[in-house]
Amino acid sequence: MANQIAKGEDFQKQAEKKLTGWGLFTSKHEDAAELFDKAANAFKLAKSWEQAGAVYVKLANCHLKSDSKHEAATAYADAAHSYKKIQAKESVSYLEESVNLFMEIGRLNMAAKYYKEIAEIYESGEDLEKAIIYYERATDLFQSEDVTTSANQCRQKIAQFAAQLEQYQKAIEIYEDIARQSLSNNLLKYGVKGHLLNAGICQLCKGNGDSIAINNGLERYQDLDPTFAGSREYRLLVDLAEAIDEEDIDKFTGALKEYDSMTQLDAWKTTLLLRVKDMIKAKELEEDDLT
Repeated sequence: MANQIAKGEDFQKQAEKKLTGWGLFTSKHEDAAELFDKAANAFKLAKSWEQAGAVYVKLANCHLKSDSKHEAATAYADAAHSYKKIQAKESVSYLEESVNLFMEIGRLNMAAKYYKEIAEIYESGEDLEKAIIYYERATDLFQSEDVTTSANQCRQKIAQFAAQLEQYQKAIEIYEDIARQSLSNNLLKYGVKGHLLNAGICQLCKGNGDSIAINNGLERYQDLDPTFAGSREYRLLVDLAEAIDEEDIDKFTGALKEYDSMTQLDAWKTTLLLRVKDMIKAKELEEDDLT
């Protein structure tokens, strides 16, 4: 590794010397770029991520001087991926630089890809508000390029985090829209019941202990997909709505256990359904206080 660092530092010195010299027959920026690229590769092999990131930034600047915006955007992304190993904030900053250049040259698919990557960085840092912002930006660009699958993957993340942040209506609208779109696609049809279940769980949370929202939702979902009424997802939502109406915690828990024995509830669903359970308990306590 020490050998690779020495190599990298030597290539970097050569590149910087090129930049201070004259480029009579060739572009000094192109010559320096070639050497910076070699330096960055050596630093990567040595796993010296900070040095690699810094050199990729210099490489990007060389490409900009040569008006090679695509190469500059790629170098900024490489810088971001090096910094990602050690400094998430720096990584986001250089991915933004990359996105701006890709947008400028009309490479919207690449810009969308890196917006999604920024969203994932914020997601891993549990900054859900910022993750939503960047997933939304990625969605807009994927949709403009008709990359529907990637757009919907981002939208599902937005809905998931919106619900976690108690923005239930936003989540409901996204899940319902994805379900509607999926019905017309043979490859995506199998996921419709799952999207409607997610929307229904958000309806339960939004109802704040009242079953009106979910009952209205269930009517819409049957109109949207007539096969939904025969599904286990529909049965679960009906049972939970009845338990809410009857303020019956045991019935609510029993319905969840029965469903979970066949199809395991993931952490997201469990978190939201615990909120609903707490609402029923709170309602019970309120009524006890009144009597």
